[in-house]
Amino acid sequence: MPDPIEVRKVPIESVTDASGLERLITDGVIEAHRVLAVIGKTEGNGGVNDYTRILADRAFREVLARHGHPAPDTVPLVWSGGTDGVLSPHATVFATTGDAPATDEPRLSVGVAMSDVILPEDIGRPAMVEKVAAGVREAMKIAGIDDPRDVHYVQTKTPLLTLATITDARTRGHDTAIDETGPSMDLSNSTTALGIAVALGEIEMPRADQIHKDLSLYSSVASCSSGVELDRAQIVLVGNVRGIGGRYRIGHSVMKDALDADGIWAAIRDSGIDLPERPHPSDLRGRLVNVFMKCEADPSGRVRGRRSVMLDDSDVHWHRQIKAAVGGVAAAVTGDPAVFVSVAAVHQGPSGGGPVAAIADLG
Repeated sequence: MPDPIEVRKVPIESVTDASGLERLITDGVIEAHRVLAVIGKTEGNGGVNDYTRILADRAFREVLARHGHPAPDTVPLVWSGGTDGVLSPHATVFATTGDAPATDEPRLSVGVAMSDVILPEDIGRPAMVEKVAAGVREAMKIAGIDDPRDVHYVQTKTPLLTLATITDARTRGHDTAIDETGPSMDLSNSTTALGIAVALGEIEMPRADQIHKDLSLYSSVASCSSGVELDRAQIVLVGNVRGIGGRYRIGHSVMKDALDADGIWAAIRDSGIDLPERPHPSDLRGRLVNVFMKCEADPSGRVRGRRSVMLDDSDVHWHRQIKAAVGGVAAAVTGDPAVFVSVAAVHQGPSGGGPVAAIADLG
């Protein structure tokens, strides 16, 4: 049986601020050596050259090292860049705890794993799907989860293509699925999501021509980000295990489109928080730790029958527009702008929508 989990959300007050993590440690809420993973939003542009992710990564690892974590460089720190609109930089810290109330009810469990190295020529192809799926299965074992239905959230960070890695593939006699670095972010995310879906039995192994194209294939629990920080899939799998003990529970649902506030409320209900038929943020009463979601501009160019021009805008990329829009919807639901909203959701939830996970503190 894995150890029970303590999970807390902390603000990030500047690009290199890790004081929230430090306070959790110095106040005795968590112990540095027990930190399993951190999932956070940084304030950069969210693109290939978003170095705020690297700065945050360094700041948080320095705190872990200073407080005695034996291997801070091995802790998965998954950073999603871009806090457009009202979104606020923050981090959610997951750690094991030796001080948790016993219960036979489903409670939060976390499994972290790394895939085999993902080569530049793997991105956007079945080889990457297979490597991610193997890593997800390993994370399930670590979390003590046997039934894929008990998995509610899989957050990953994977490599994207840069000019250097494209050149590397060519010097070894290989080509890459695409030659553009920016769009490779979306492609890496979508390929990873299919790997998660395969591992959890949501879909069969896709054909090469279905990757990033067949939008009927998706995972309802995948949240995939990519960047220049690593060369393999970094996997944080979150689900529920009976008998593990603790205060926290996770649930999930999907947003059917960018305005689907009911999809967010459904995930919160699934986490175990009782709500009235027409809930209000005040009904949460401090019991919601955080929500995590993916989003994308609907490829049809319409939202609830109305024309949307995000995909035609040459001034502001649609990544930033849809992130701000969904972030506003999520913040209106939770009453808190420090929510995790990440973009590029192909194969992650239904087309034009995205998956939502919610973690509740059930006391």
